[in-house]
This record gives sequence, C-alpha cells and structure tokens, in this order.
Amino acid sequence: MTQSPKNTDVQALFNKIAPEYDKMNNIISLGTHKLWRQKVMAKMSFPVEAQIIDLATGTADWALALAEKSNETSHVTGLDFSEEMLAVGQKKVDVSDYSDKITLIQGDAMALPFDDASFDIVTIGFGLRNLPDPVMGLKEMYRVLKPGGQLVILETSQPDNPIVKPFWQFYFGTVMPVFGKVFAKGKYQEYKYLDETTEQFMDYMTLGKQLLKIGFATVKISRFNLGAAAVHYAVK
Repeated sequence: MTQSPKNTDVQALFNKIAPEYDKMNNIISLGTHKLWRQKVMAKMSFPVEAQIIDLATGTADWALALAEKSNETSHVTGLDFSEEMLAVGQKKVDVSDYSDKITLIQGDAMALPFDDASFDIVTIGFGLRNLPDPVMGLKEMYRVLKPGGQLVILETSQPDNPIVKPFWQFYFGTVMPVFGKVFAKGKYQEYKYLDETTEQFMDYMTLGKQLLKIGFATVKISRFNLGAAAVHYAVK
C-alpha cells in the first residue's frame, strides 16, 4: 500500500533517493531548476559578511550557488535532516572553490539549533512542502532571521490555468513516478510521494498570506513555468 505524505518517513525516503537525486532533478525539471535558482538569486541582496543558511539543502546545490554569489567574507550553512543527501553534498563542497565558506550540518528545520536573529538570509528550495509541519518551519525561519533579514522560498506550485493544469497533473502524477522507476533504480513509490506532496501543498497565495500572518513585513511573489514553481521573498 502506498503511504500518504502524512505517514511517510521522509528522512528515510531522502536517504534512499540521495544517490540519484541530482540526476533526477535534472531529468524531472528538464534542467529548469537551475535556471529558476539563478533568477531567484539575481533579485536577492547579499550584505557584506552575510550569515546565510540554506534549509533542506539536500546535496548542497543552492548552498554552493549562494557561496559563489555572496561576498567572500560571508558564510553559508547548509542544513538537512538526511545524512545521505549531506554526504553527497559534502563531496561537492570539498572539490569546490568554496569549501572554506560552507558548513553542512544535519538538523531539523522545524527546530533549528541556532539562536534568535542569527542569519541575514534564510533560503529553502523545494523543501518546505516536505516538512511535517511547514508552518512550524516558517516560524523557525522567522525566529533565526535578523531584523531586516531576507527569507527566500523556492517551491513547486500548482498552475491555476485551466488549460495548463491537466498537463501539469499528468506530468507530475504519472510521468514523474515512471521516471523514478526507469532512471532511479525502481524508485516509483518515492517519486509518487514527491508528486503527492506537490499536489497537496498550500498554493502560492496561501503561503504568502501565511508569511504575513507569522510577522514578515513584506512578501513578494514570482511564478515560473506558468505556475509550476513559485518564489516568495519575505523580509523580517
């Protein structure tokens, strides 16, 4: 029986898919996830000596991009609860030009091991929907941000165009799990779960309202690929 997102052991799931995760990201998104991230960072501001944390950092792609984009005196912490994902990420960090700027740690995004007002920038890419309690995670992000600090959330979303939506549902609901079976050593159920988390996650407007409810002063939203993904920029 397929588990629902609510009773899935997400940590075990990501440990299992870690070896193929980067390859599958490229296949599933047709390479667009990298372009989305570049567009997102182009609109971010990076203070000198910025303390940055990338939550649900996975295999550290965004942590590496943040290290490249930020000032040489800045530091990037990448946090994830999957030790196998972090192991893949650490190998990439070790051979990069930014190994002295990046620290990867295992931890829970809903109970961050940091003091209040520790970071200038908090990012999370395609990870918020996998938290058992996304709102608790958002409250933790608010807590560890400094006043005036930036939160940037890049996440899959649901197109609301009635012409586009059926194709999107077919791709994520049917094609993506098959890709998992074919290209990720038979991991059909794991990628079926990732589809379910996308379909059941709050829409982009609900997320924006939730950020304001938590206390963020401003929230700006941009959408990609006819609504297949959305980025939320919020300021504490």
